[in-house]
Amino acid sequence: MDKFVVRGGNPLLGTIRVSGAKNSALPCMAAAILTEEEVVLENVPQVQDIETERKLLESMGAEVELGYGRAQHRTSIKCAVLSDPVAKYEIVKTMRASSLVLGPLVARTGMARVAMPGGCAIGGRPIDLHIKGLESMGAKITQEHGYLEARADRLKGAHIVFDKITVTGTEDLLMAAALADGESLFENCAREPEVTDLAALLNAMGASIEGAGTSTIKIKGVAKLHGARHRINPDRIEAGTFLTAGAITGGDLNVECCNPAQMGSLLGKLQESGVKLEIGTDNVRVHSGGKLTAVDVSTEEYPGFPTDMQAQFMALLTQCEGTSVVTENIFENRFMHVSELNRMGAHISVSGRSATIRGGAKLQSAAVMCSDLRASASLVLAALVADGESILDRVYHMDRGYERIEEKLRGVGAQIRRMGDVFGKK
Repeated sequence: MDKFVVRGGNPLLGTIRVSGAKNSALPCMAAAILTEEEVVLENVPQVQDIETERKLLESMGAEVELGYGRAQHRTSIKCAVLSDPVAKYEIVKTMRASSLVLGPLVARTGMARVAMPGGCAIGGRPIDLHIKGLESMGAKITQEHGYLEARADRLKGAHIVFDKITVTGTEDLLMAAALADGESLFENCAREPEVTDLAALLNAMGASIEGAGTSTIKIKGVAKLHGARHRINPDRIEAGTFLTAGAITGGDLNVECCNPAQMGSLLGKLQESGVKLEIGTDNVRVHSGGKLTAVDVSTEEYPGFPTDMQAQFMALLTQCEGTSVVTENIFENRFMHVSELNRMGAHISVSGRSATIRGGAKLQSAAVMCSDLRASASLVLAALVADGESILDRVYHMDRGYERIEEKLRGVGAQIRRMGDVFGKK
């Protein structure tokens, strides 16, 4: 099992490039199910979740090619025949995004059998909103032995008001409605850039979708979709992670190939804490500008502060003067990094959904355990400023969502190396 060895003390200096967004690429790969023709996706990150999605689509009968060499971030998918519309547990047990194939499978084939989602143990991501929406569109759904089975001769357009904002629920039902008979109106939709990215691909495939990126989306179902070529958005969470890394190490780091317009809440909190930023159209430069001060953070749905940046920002808050409070409003079990940060010398206490951070701690190296994707990133950031050499175990969580993060960080001066088999090495 791979580990990271990180020696702290080096400021990050130079330029670091952001990869495509995993959370955009996964639903866009699922959207290829909706057509018999080829869908080509560019700027696809080489991370483990993408490999899992490839295996999932191929197990259903799709032809999937992940590019290497000059085309290493291009993926072509052709679902001419879907001989086995089942998302098997042994494939999807490590990936939360498995539910994203439910809607497109039943819309395209009339039947879907999908294992209940796996992935990070950060709290419930209830699939009941997917089920309720598909039932409103005429699907009959049963659940047994850890699988959901949905059947429908043809889905019907529906008026769906989401009980709570759900990113994957919005995406899943958006794909289903694209091939439904009639018009659909969705309200209280997720507004995340990843939803907008998916809608852009679907429209390029011949769908008729209006309002993506707002809380109300209108979809006019079509009889058939065709192939398309689409470029995946840059990963705003990876960009935020690198910006926070630059800030916590007191470096001078230019984060390029990102979209600052999609990171307003994070950039605002960084500036509020005293971090100096220079914001361009497709890059952000972070550089040390003096003492950092405590700020309070409350995670919210987009465009609020992203829950996927909560752990990394908490690592930064350990180095800010004063006391900060972080409130987690999205997932109920997303403070698993706290005990590991405290083992490195942080002063953090948790009460319910809030964590209180007494800043200004001098972090020390330690052997720590990665519990989920973003917690892993927070421990890397803490290790970058800790005194001595830290060992991070179970970094396979990191490989799910960050493309060769140790190589990118090493390129800007971090002392970080991997021990074990390198993911993706040929």
